[in-house]
Amino acid sequence: MELAIPLTKTGEPLFRQVYLGLRQAILAGNFSAGERLPSSRDLAEQLGVSRTVALLAYDQLLAEGFVEGHRGSGTYVSASLNRTRPRKLEKSATLRLSHFGSAVASAGEAIDFPSRQPIPLRYNFAFGRTDTAVFPYEAWRRILLRHAREARVRELDYGPAVGSLALREAIAAHLRRSRAVVCDPSEVIIVNGSQQALDLITRVLVERGDNVAIEDPQYPGAREVLRSAGARLIPVPVDRDGLNPAKLPEQASLVFVTPSHQFPTGAILPLARRLALLEWARRKNAVIVEDDYDGEFHYEGRPLESLQGLDREGRIVYLGTFSRTIFPALRIGYMIVPKSLASAFTAAKWLSDLHSATLEQQTLAEFIHTGMYERHLRRLRRRNTARRDALLEAIATHLGKRVEVTGDGSGAHIVLWPRKRISEETLIDRAAAQGVNVYGISQFFLKQPAQTGLILGYARLNEQEIREGIRLLGEAL
Repeated sequence: MELAIPLTKTGEPLFRQVYLGLRQAILAGNFSAGERLPSSRDLAEQLGVSRTVALLAYDQLLAEGFVEGHRGSGTYVSASLNRTRPRKLEKSATLRLSHFGSAVASAGEAIDFPSRQPIPLRYNFAFGRTDTAVFPYEAWRRILLRHAREARVRELDYGPAVGSLALREAIAAHLRRSRAVVCDPSEVIIVNGSQQALDLITRVLVERGDNVAIEDPQYPGAREVLRSAGARLIPVPVDRDGLNPAKLPEQASLVFVTPSHQFPTGAILPLARRLALLEWARRKNAVIVEDDYDGEFHYEGRPLESLQGLDREGRIVYLGTFSRTIFPALRIGYMIVPKSLASAFTAAKWLSDLHSATLEQQTLAEFIHTGMYERHLRRLRRRNTARRDALLEAIATHLGKRVEVTGDGSGAHIVLWPRKRISEETLIDRAAAQGVNVYGISQFFLKQPAQTGLILGYARLNEQEIREGIRLLGEAL
């Protein structure tokens, strides 16, 4: 037990200072009734005083009834003392926040804290989640434990800021095959989830007051980190084909896009628009941030290659995460950065947190290298395909022509657009009364949307739950 008792060489005798410190700790409730205090030897050693000083302090506490001595056992807080709570501050100081601190404080309501999620109902169409039940945890544990047992001491020291070379090689090889990303391991930077990547991008590339183009609607994690940095956000409208390059602003240093499954509408950016976006970036000398959060899931036809794979000038920062394919608590994501920016992002990562956890990186590298990750992805895709098919079938049966569906070609969520005008809040409340959690789309717009929309994720419901949930949603409509 460590005690913090400030002592001075001037003023009251040392034993008196020790006594007052212990007395205050007991009265403040830091020790409960009947709790054992350190021995006089331990206390003297901790505080750097003689044992006589500690004994005198304990004698004073004993005389006043704060403690009891049990022969051969030690000194205990008196059992007769009621438990007391730590004293409250007499007043709360007004502390100055930075521009960033003020911005994030005001953004608190818009950030998706788990504690602010509605209480899950029987049929919860939560989005942005993965089916953690399907992950091969036993295989993962065996790999992790082996790396922990076999790790040499020097491997447990600080690691490279960019991440494990084995993991960067595995990611680069996987992305070249599955997403047509053009990269080598030197361009891969391991981060603690894609949210850290967004933060690093903002720190490295955005000045306060810079114009930044952003999809409307958009991912709030990107929107709020940009706002907090003082960027001037310019919303670019999204239609059924995603971001419209013709509506991009004349002046912007950066544009954030989700071309493979636009968040939240689910639109897939067609090739013509991808090329137009690259041409705009070339003319404006701008950087494109491609967030490929759901790129592993595609259901119809051949998936379009990544936007990064079309880039010939090194203008794209590509983001990916394992939160959607493995499990969110892993907190491993990655950035593919142009070689011209690699040193700046490496330094920014080091200043942020030195490096990401080493053992988890080693485990993930082996998980990918041995083919386990590919097999796991195939299982996830099969499950998502079956659930998507059940969802679309149920919508056709129970909702029919009353809604339009977007976003069903990829990812793990869709959007329902009711054809009749209805309050989003009313619709969500009606669904909740039927035991169904659905989520409104208006919260993701910078400008008020003209149409009500509901986001339905399907990764965590089985086919029967999906069918019953949609039947009940039909009754709510």
